[in-house]
Amino acid sequence: MSRVSFEQLLEAGVHFGHLKSKWNPAMAPYIFMERNGIHIIDLNKTIVKIDEAAEALKNLVKSGRKILFVATKKQAKQIIADMATAVNMPYVIERWPGGMLTNFPTIRKAVKKMSTIDKMSNDGTFDNLSKREKLQITRQRAKLEKNLGSIADLSRLPGALLIVDVMKEHIAVREAQRLGIPVFGLVDTNSDPSNIDFVIPANDDATKSVELILDILCKAIQEGIMESKVERSNKEESDAEVLIPLRRERKSRAKKEVVIEALKDEDEEEVEIEVEDEDISEEE
Repeated sequence: MSRVSFEQLLEAGVHFGHLKSKWNPAMAPYIFMERNGIHIIDLNKTIVKIDEAAEALKNLVKSGRKILFVATKKQAKQIIADMATAVNMPYVIERWPGGMLTNFPTIRKAVKKMSTIDKMSNDGTFDNLSKREKLQITRQRAKLEKNLGSIADLSRLPGALLIVDVMKEHIAVREAQRLGIPVFGLVDTNSDPSNIDFVIPANDDATKSVELILDILCKAIQEGIMESKVERSNKEESDAEVLIPLRRERKSRAKKEVVIEALKDEDEEEVEIEVEDEDISEEE
């Protein structure tokens, strides 16, 4: 069963593309028709692509990978922040920091710098600085928090990128492509889908359209997280089922060894006593 209906997509305005004059010919397979100079996206293909993307995202998250949400356009920023936070995933809603993926160690150093500044304010080092130095460090901390605070928990490269408006975020797409990181993208009729691994043809300008599609994808991510937890707990239970009998067997074996040792000691004592009795009788 499909994760979304045709009516839901129609109501959210997912089918509205750009003006015919601004189209990208590579999007031709996803365009249904042209009306009043505007291209109309084929929603039947959108439904199929949403289902494919949702299943792939679920499997990625299930394997323990993180999905990096990216959208710096005004209409999608708050939606991305809310949706990503709900599923505990990193996101970028300010300017994409160049080299964020290709120069990831440097980005991690900048993130660590935030924790260093926080440590300074907690251990009293901050109080020994002059007002000017405090102001400079505070401003630096605020800038780092604004640009990198949302990816503070991203300790390694993400498993995939989920991008709204792949045309605007072309730098992120290029970096992901260089590193072989799969890209899931909402692609409008003015964009090039050739570099996107999982194309979702949709209106990437309307808030309702973006919100509906991201909500479906986030539900799939949540499913992956829950299934991962269930599998982990089942594995722990199965491991326990294997380990408990082994422990019991070891304990019973240890008890047997103790009993055998005790019996051996008793036999040795009896032999010694008999030998002593024989010595006494010989003397007599």
